[in-house]
Amino acid sequence: MAVRRTVLEVLNGETVSPPPLWMMRQAGRYLPEYRETRKRAGSFLDLCYNPDLAVEVTLQPIERFGFDASILFSDILVVPHALGRDLRFEEGRGPLLTPIQADEVDVLNTELFHVNLAPVYETVRQLRRKLPDETTLIGFCGAPWTVATYMIAGHGTPDQAPARLFAYREPDAFKRLLKTLADQSASYLIRQIEAGADVVQIFDSASGVLDEASFQAFCVEPVAEIIRQVHATHPDVPVIGFPKGAGANYASYRSRTGISGLGLDWTVPLTAAKALQKGGAVQGNLDPLRLVAGGRALQEGVDAILDVLADGPLIFNLGHGITPETPIAHVEAMVKQARSRR
Repeated sequence: MAVRRTVLEVLNGETVSPPPLWMMRQAGRYLPEYRETRKRAGSFLDLCYNPDLAVEVTLQPIERFGFDASILFSDILVVPHALGRDLRFEEGRGPLLTPIQADEVDVLNTELFHVNLAPVYETVRQLRRKLPDETTLIGFCGAPWTVATYMIAGHGTPDQAPARLFAYREPDAFKRLLKTLADQSASYLIRQIEAGADVVQIFDSASGVLDEASFQAFCVEPVAEIIRQVHATHPDVPVIGFPKGAGANYASYRSRTGISGLGLDWTVPLTAAKALQKGGAVQGNLDPLRLVAGGRALQEGVDAILDVLADGPLIFNLGHGITPETPIAHVEAMVKQARSRR
């Protein structure tokens, strides 16, 4: 009997009951086993670039919860790091980079890009061998706009003002930066697919701060270019896009990028999610803090999503990544509830 990978079925437009389930950031600090592996690794980047340990933490939530998909453990900022930009992670501050200047865009080092990312490809190869056959393996990258916001500011910012100002003041350099990031990210995803990824996801977590014209130029067009390049080589591999905070731009994002699945954040009304589902698979969109709260808040959140979206192509997920303070018992309750729906 052929192995079923239900996430792939949904991304092909099928309705699966109960819907397949996984969580963004499912390998993370809420798990005690992750925290132990993280200590052994040394730094966060050492964990990302150590295939044995990266495989270990990627498998931990699969072994504990039996999710229908496993997402590669890495970080969106390995792309600028592989392009020669410095990168470090500090406790309490997150990722830190030296802000890129306009005259540095054209000297990003692409020659060693895949050499620098070789450990990531090895992680993907090992994961495909070690995961259960029915578990979909998801590779990923950050969207050019979101990655660029970190490269320009040097750290995360609430409204991405440094990147927006850079784009307005240095439009040519910014356009070239997005083009380089799109080309390299596409190549990165293609290598992940060749190593064994079934699906790839593009995370655009900073997309919600842009006006309509900027959203089209900075979010939609670079992602559409990535998907064009990926599908030129692997036309049958689905791509999930997650433009967090896109609001009224979600529909145009779906239609203009060519994605197979649309990741929804928790602020998207379920009536709007239902309308978006008419165009293909949707993924999401439980508020991560309902999962932290547990109890009635969690139960009502899960039921609301399933009541509206479970009769169409749905991948049940959070509307953003799971937070470190989430009790494991609440994850278990969510999985049980979602899988009991027929």
